[in-house]
This record gives sequence, structure tokens and C-alpha cells, in this order.
Amino acid sequence: MSATTTTGTLALTALALLVPPEAQWLPGPEPLPPPPAVAAADDFRWTGRIPAGKALEIRGVNGEIDAMPATGAEAEVVAVKKSRRSDPAEVTIQVVEHADGVTICAVYPPGRKGLANECAPGGGGRMETNDNDVSVRFTVRVPAGVRLVARTVNGDVSAKGLAARVEATTVNGDVQVGTSADAEASTVNGSIQAAIGRGKWQGSAAFHTVNGGITLEAPAGLSAEVTAETINGTITSDFPLLVQGRFGPRRLTGRIGDGGGTLSLKTVNGSIRLASR
Repeated sequence: MSATTTTGTLALTALALLVPPEAQWLPGPEPLPPPPAVAAADDFRWTGRIPAGKALEIRGVNGEIDAMPATGAEAEVVAVKKSRRSDPAEVTIQVVEHADGVTICAVYPPGRKGLANECAPGGGGRMETNDNDVSVRFTVRVPAGVRLVARTVNGDVSAKGLAARVEATTVNGDVQVGTSADAEASTVNGSIQAAIGRGKWQGSAAFHTVNGGITLEAPAGLSAEVTAETINGTITSDFPLLVQGRFGPRRLTGRIGDGGGTLSLKTVNGSIRLASR
């Protein structure tokens, strides 16, 4: 036993002599960077027919919504989930069919109050998160004649080339809308760029933000009752307005054409441009 121990000690001593002193005291490896966001391809895919005049509503919390025209009569929704630390499987994609169309939501685990989230049409239900970093990116193909309602909280909303009314809403993100019909768009921290093809409508069309500019392109035959307001920015219009009441470089109320539906353009930090197509 003593001979074996002596031999092992001599071997270790010889090995130590062969290693340069500076190498014996090298610091350990640098910690690895955090892993990139993990994505699963096509986590969810839904296709279906929605009658013209009905709505396809997309409701997210974290993640962008990108909508484009469908090539046929079927709508398609693809959702891809990403995360760094939270479990993507905890976020489910739910489909609710109702009298006004179809609502598809990214449903997260219960929020801070412990109440279960719920997917419901028209802004109903509950959509909260509790320190969950899963993002869901929706890619949507919308058939002609089907209205789009796109809502998220943290992410951009893009809906271009569509052929029915569009309602696009986010809180932290930019909004881009293009439709041959009319539209509404809102954000808080982001800009709005919209192009509409319908110059007359009933009811209201609002484009509101807080930190960002607004550019709205409308057809030359636009007729609307217009209100435009900004605090830190300017207002410009390609359309002649019959001004009503007080007006200035940062606030105006007036009529374009024969009037009709209302058009509201409001921001705090940004300029407003109403352009003729």
C-alpha cells in the first residue's frame, strides 16, 4: 500500500513540474452568455372560412401581429412562441368562434391576482401576465371582405393590403395599416402610418398615440368632420378644410368635403400629416 502511494505522489509531483507556474493559476472560464430566445416553428396554425362582413380578431400581449391578404377564401393564423426563461408551453393559443366571427388569443398563466385569463371577443375576458417573458408572433392572412381586429400590448402591428375595415391597437409599438376600406389605429409609445381607401364612412375613425407621429393617407374624395391635436409637433393637411371654431398650428377642428363621419387625429409628442393619395 505504501509503495503505491509513493509512486502516485511522485507522478503528481512530476506533472506539476511540467506545467508552467502561470498556467497553474489561470482563472476559470468566463460565464456563458444567456441563451438566445428559443423559437418553435409554427407552434400553432389555424385555417377557416369567415363570412364577409364578419371579423377575425387577434389578441396578444407580448409580440407583434403581422397581417396580409389571403390568397383565397380561407383565413389563416400562425403563431410562433419565443422565450428566454419562461416555459412557452404555459402560453396557449385559444380559438373562440362567435356570432361576429372568430377571436384567437394568446392566453397566459394567471396574472398577479391569481385570476385565470380568458379569451373572449370584443375586448372582453382577461389578458394579463405575471413576469412571463414568452412572446407570441402572429402572422395572419385575411380574406377580402373580412374585418381585422388586431390587439397587442408589447409589439408592432402591421396590417397591409387588406380589403375591409381594420382596427389595430398596441401600447408599446408602431402601427402600420393599409386597406381599401376605413380603419382605426392606436398606440401609446409608437408612431402610426395608415392608408385608407374609403373616403366616406358612418361613425368614427380615430388615430391616436402619445409618443409618436401620425401620417394618414386618404383618397382625394375624403369627406369627414376632422379634429386634429398635438402638443409638441405640427399639423399639415393636403385637403382644404372649412375651419370651425379656434384653430392654430397644434389644434384644429373643421370639415373636409361634405363632412359625414368623424376623423380624430391626436398625439402629444409628434406631428400629424393628413395626405391625399
